Amino acid sequence: MTKPVLLVVEDDAGLQRQLRWAYDDYDVVIAGDRAAAMEAVRSLAPAVVTLDLGLPPDADGTSEGFAILEEIMMSAPHTKVIVASGHGARESARRAIALGAFDFYQKPVDIDELGFIVGRAFHVAELEAENRRLASMHTGGPLANLVTAAPEMLKVSAMIERVAPTDVSVLLLGASGTGKEVLANGLHAASRRAKGPFIAINCGAIPENLLEAELFGYERGAFTGAVKTTEGKIELAQGGTLFLDEVGDIPVALQVKLLRFIQERVIERVGGRKSIEVDTRIVCATHRNLKKMIADGSFRDDLFYRIAEVTISIPPLREREGDAVLLANHFLKKFAADRPGAPTRFGPAALAAINLHSWPGNVRELENRVKRAVIMADNIAITPADLDLTDTAEAGLQTLREARIASDRRVVSAALTASSGSISHAAKLLGVSRPTLYDMIRDLGIETG
Repeated sequence: MTKPVLLVVEDDAGLQRQLRWAYDDYDVVIAGDRAAAMEAVRSLAPAVVTLDLGLPPDADGTSEGFAILEEIMMSAPHTKVIVASGHGARESARRAIALGAFDFYQKPVDIDELGFIVGRAFHVAELEAENRRLASMHTGGPLANLVTAAPEMLKVSAMIERVAPTDVSVLLLGASGTGKEVLANGLHAASRRAKGPFIAINCGAIPENLLEAELFGYERGAFTGAVKTTEGKIELAQGGTLFLDEVGDIPVALQVKLLRFIQERVIERVGGRKSIEVDTRIVCATHRNLKKMIADGSFRDDLFYRIAEVTISIPPLREREGDAVLLANHFLKKFAADRPGAPTRFGPAALAAINLHSWPGNVRELENRVKRAVIMADNIAITPADLDLTDTAEAGLQTLREARIASDRRVVSAALTASSGSISHAAKLLGVSRPTLYDMIRDLGIETG
């Protein structure tokens, strides 16, 4: 079996021999300077690198080591770089983590401690690589814009794909910013109406006195300013899908007219007398509790049962294990593409902060914070401060363990989902033995029932 490559960037000949002897589980490659290190990174693509910051021509300082770290992060950002230094350890650790280092240890070297860090780095690298592979399995098809590896959202995706070919009305329930329109668009793209229009309207963003005209259209002269006959959103959705976002905000009087359309598939424009037939599929969404609104008389029960033939609940981002980091990387790639010199990755402290934040604004909040970070970041690795999630890197550093545990839990859960709960299959996907996977499931507190 081929051993994984461990690149050791170290100029001390005695320490080179000691490290080569200590790591017989790995194919240890030694580089004594920047040129040799970068050649090894390009040709061997090692998952893990140990890097001494004190290298010639600045053996008594850290400038050469940090230059190598930056170059590795630019050319191979998924590499786990473990940095070592005896020079100003605390400040060096802070700077190294900000630049994207995986971990840090202080010289003189404790072989056992470093061995544990190296083993952990390889394990995390393998899990992250598998996570990227599993996530890529869901990038094609009508739900290509749905970025997720969370089992909860994969179930939602499966439900969308199942109901899409039918013509049943679908109600999407979820908090603001959870991606309801993305799912509605995916449902439309997977339906037999995919060649027709997808028309969306946010019923909560339009004043009540204008909403009827927006939905049903109006005839010329129907009211002041109606200088020409105008089709409404319902007519524009002819042959396609009409997405009514925040349907719970439609006033009761207008609910009656909407119900008539859904029942009879005909409308009358405001100021008109002619019945117009419209063939469109209805998909609705809301963050409101419609059943409670029915009880207090603010939403019609007959309309509810018409729009909710199938109801799909969308979990908030905080309940989607690992999706925050996955989405953050997606948005980083999106926003950095048009900005030369933009940051290329999140530092470990930022990843920890992303994992721990509760995301009350869900995906929309995450997107806005990443956009801010791309503009504000001074380093190639985004920090918690760039995301406005914490004031100092130390706060994020205290949560690296939690971030790594979350990463393990996310990937193991995704592997179990992809293998339909088969421990043997999941273990093969992850490249570990069945006993090891059982231990991980127990330690991570993952439900397998």
